[in-house]
Amino acid sequence: MPSANLLQSLDYSVLQQCMHCGMCLPTCPTYVETKMERNSPRGRISLMRAVADGELEVSKALSDEMYYCLGCLACQTACPAGVNYAELFETARAEVEQAQVNDGMQRGFWRWLSLNVIFMRPWLLRLIGRVLRIYQSTGLERLMRKVHFFGLMPPSLKKLEPQTPQIAAQFSDDLIWPEESPKTGKGYRVGLLTGCIQDLAFSNINRDTVDVLLANGCEVITPRSQSCCGSLHAHNGELELARELARRQIDSFDLDELDAIITNAGGCGSHLKTYGHLLHDDPFYAAKAKMWDKKVKDIHEWLVQIRFRKPTAGAAVGEVTYHESCHLCHGQKVVSQPRQILNSIPGLVFKELPESNWCCGSAGIYNITQPEQSQKLLDRKVANLRQAGAPVVATSNPGCHLQIANGLRSCGDHPCHEVTQPVTLLAQAYRAESPALTNS
Repeated sequence: MPSANLLQSLDYSVLQQCMHCGMCLPTCPTYVETKMERNSPRGRISLMRAVADGELEVSKALSDEMYYCLGCLACQTACPAGVNYAELFETARAEVEQAQVNDGMQRGFWRWLSLNVIFMRPWLLRLIGRVLRIYQSTGLERLMRKVHFFGLMPPSLKKLEPQTPQIAAQFSDDLIWPEESPKTGKGYRVGLLTGCIQDLAFSNINRDTVDVLLANGCEVITPRSQSCCGSLHAHNGELELARELARRQIDSFDLDELDAIITNAGGCGSHLKTYGHLLHDDPFYAAKAKMWDKKVKDIHEWLVQIRFRKPTAGAAVGEVTYHESCHLCHGQKVVSQPRQILNSIPGLVFKELPESNWCCGSAGIYNITQPEQSQKLLDRKVANLRQAGAPVVATSNPGCHLQIANGLRSCGDHPCHEVTQPVTLLAQAYRAESPALTNS
């Protein structure tokens, strides 16, 4: 068994930073659910420190605790000491994976297939997406459901089937030219990250993002067949794979020629801004990664920074509320900017969502690995959406988008019936001004 020493290799001051003040407790969804200290951020940090001090062995129980954590980073926002929980959380998960304390060939196979194979090969991921699109668009999916074929599957897989995202008819490479220039520019030149699930299921949102950037005078560079950003790997203890994917992303763009690298997925963006730390020991990429971190901008963050043009037409939506992606608000601290965009659209009434920054339960693959706890969080989110009463909810992350849409679909009488994104509503408003403003 490999020696488990990743937590020991951390700067010890990072582990000591937690004052055990308890400010994080009411913000942690798992602690609120169980009221157990070990299920809290400070409880998990105590476990990590015990491992670093050699007082606790890496075990299956430790692994279970680290994977019960959502990684929503709400504790980071609440922490008065500025504890970098994201670094601790990812290191602890890497620790348990290195120690090989998790049992089961089935778990090992699916981790290997998804993290080591599919998400490391963009062509394979898109091929699977196209096959799934054929399955969905030809009616075969409806037929399989009609004959209750999935009832023959194991319960865990049976529950996952309805959550399968609808694959887009065209992916980002089919909708976006490699280079697109506005008719009148502000002199900004930006790169666009198209993502993985965002590309397969929400390529239209990537197109919307390009159109909004063009409408604000930005030249947009979109490399073909982009790789995964590595967030799934980093959050699930595969740091070496995450480093490889970070190098690929950096190599995809000419950083010296770009003012910003734009991301429109909250979960990806939070990870993309940590390449400097991820590659700080890499003699060739360390300096590039630092430059990368400075240039990565969430789309809402960038639009407010360049003083985006307020539209003069509406988006054909009367009322909207907003669910905050955990890694956008807690990881990237992008909170007011999406609201500024929504409030800029004429005729759009923005209604605040109770507990808008409370996790919806998606959390990467948490809804797959912890379905029971994920469902409880989704039920809470759906109840808050009912209280808000808006017919449309905007969010800013593909995982949140899919999770909330699935939750609303199971409630036939829910007042909220549509999930969209702020950048899509802004794009719709610009298009309503004049179709000539965009290329779509």
